[in-house]
Amino acid sequence: MTNLVKNKVIIVTGANRGIGKSIVERLAEEEAIVYGIVRNIPENGTEIYETNNKHLIKLLSADVKNYDSLSLTFGEIVKLEGKIDVLVNNAGITKDNLLLRMTESDWDDVIATNLKGTFLAIKAVLKTMMSQKYGRIINIGSVVGSIGNAGQANYAASKAGLIGLTKSVAKELASRNILVNLIAPGYVRTDMTEKLTEEQKDFFVKNIPLKRVAEPKEIADSVIFLSSDLSNYITGEVLHINGGLYM
Repeated sequence: MTNLVKNKVIIVTGANRGIGKSIVERLAEEEAIVYGIVRNIPENGTEIYETNNKHLIKLLSADVKNYDSLSLTFGEIVKLEGKIDVLVNNAGITKDNLLLRMTESDWDDVIATNLKGTFLAIKAVLKTMMSQKYGRIINIGSVVGSIGNAGQANYAASKAGLIGLTKSVAKELASRNILVNLIAPGYVRTDMTEKLTEEQKDFFVKNIPLKRVAEPKEIADSVIFLSSDLSNYITGEVLHINGGLYM
């Protein structure tokens, strides 16, 4: 344990699987006060699980595509904790297809969740962070936002949009001591990527200079860094974590 984020109140959207789940677990292990935001609460209620050090991850429901839903949920957290230190915008979806076959609905749904959802979450947390004159906003992008990917025009556009959003909001909020950065993972080992065939995995890995995929924990560790005081002079940056796939 590093104490880098101990007692910081941190919200993570899209917290129930993949990278998001790893992020909330690592933050809780480091004794942050963690709230995971998901669309639907599972049957076991507001506490997903507890980590080895008995720190609970608290799960709350909100729709990232709905400002009122986010504002209400974030307001509940402020009432409980008195502050929000960090917002991690991780919620995202994919609806992959070649452009010729991609429907307008496929485009709209991905943009609404990945890009507009991040915009709405930032708006929902801003009054709190501005009043306390402190905040850290971390957006989770993707390497495809910088290099593109066939069959993912909607997803790549949403992640490229996050880069522009991050840099613009970072300039707006720097004077309020609110830092805004983006983490752009490459190929990460998750349930989704594990469904790929061995041939598909080999194709991706051969283009990565480090010749391996990232573990979700390696993305989560970068969230800890950007949430901590070690990053107090970093804003508007894109942190690429891709094993050298994009430099």
